[in-house]
Amino acid sequence: MKTSKRVFPPGREDFAKDPLGYSSLAHSKWAVACERAGYSIDPAAPATSEHLKNPILWLSQANAMSQAAYAVLMTEQGFESMPLSIRASSESQYCAIALMLVGYSLEICLKGMIIMREGIEGYAVIEKKTRHHRLHDLAVFVPDLSKKDNAILIGLTHFVTWAGRYPDPGSGREADTGKVFDLAEKHKITAGDVFSLSARIMRHAATITDQL
Repeated sequence: MKTSKRVFPPGREDFAKDPLGYSSLAHSKWAVACERAGYSIDPAAPATSEHLKNPILWLSQANAMSQAAYAVLMTEQGFESMPLSIRASSESQYCAIALMLVGYSLEICLKGMIIMREGIEGYAVIEKKTRHHRLHDLAVFVPDLSKKDNAILIGLTHFVTWAGRYPDPGSGREADTGKVFDLAEKHKITAGDVFSLSARIMRHAATITDQL
């Protein structure tokens, strides 16, 4: 069986050579930037929990995840490798994956903002309480969220928790899909609503920065 050689965009040559290693370099690259800025962080040293809780890394990853979601949604797929009768299902699953990425980007951003609010040491104390995907609970400190906004966050939580990853939750949550349909219909949620809320929540990081 022949495998086609993928051509990546310019700048991804190192990824093509070593995808696992290249994709694990975020902390090291951040440490180099810190060192150049005059902070004493050794890029060659193993990452510590304290370093990895730096909110810059969290907000950067949230942005990267958001960009990945955008790239997925803006790329048309034909699903040619799937039987014709399955392609409609594949399309919905593809969009579910995109919503999972949107949800994850918000989860990471919200947790990054919690770190900013609490400080790294303070966050370490409450970290166990944030080890979940319930976006509507994580976002309680974001001002002026409407019922529709919370409905969107609950819906995105559905895709982050399982619907963007598996066809079956495997945990007795099959009825959750019906609840998402109900939320979508009740609040008339559009893609524009989802991305507008996502942008608004992410912009709140700037407000928190100004308050520090």
